[in-house]
Amino acid sequence: MPTRDAIFPANRHALYDVHRYSAAIRSGDLLFVSGQVGSREDGSPEPVFEDQVRRAFANLRDVLAAAGCSFDDVVDVTTFHTSPDEQFETVQAVRTEEIGEPPYPNWTAVGVNWLAGFDFEIKVIARIPQADGRQAVDEL
Repeated sequence: MPTRDAIFPANRHALYDVHRYSAAIRSGDLLFVSGQVGSREDGSPEPVFEDQVRRAFANLRDVLAAAGCSFDDVVDVTTFHTSPDEQFETVQAVRTEEIGEPPYPNWTAVGVNWLAGFDFEIKVIARIPQADGRQAVDEL
């Protein structure tokens, strides 16, 4: 069995160590990013919901960058919401700023009743660009 190729951002936050998980795992040309929440470096949640969502996207951006990726490389997104009806408009506004123009990645939003003190979580799968700038064979 191959060894996991763990990816961590430069400003690694406390939750990775406390809960013993990797920010992301590289497998071939795919990057599987763990759920990112709106945590500060000490692991505590941002108290204002919009700030929590923005921080979750910023944490995700840092993990993607550590693997040489950006939001343009994201192919699949799953978000978790503690109160979807009340939160969706805020999440959509931040998403529009962060994800940009079409084509958009796949997206699944899930309502949940517990996120360990947080109200929003986002996890993604991204295709890691090749260092020489060539497209992968299946993209041709």
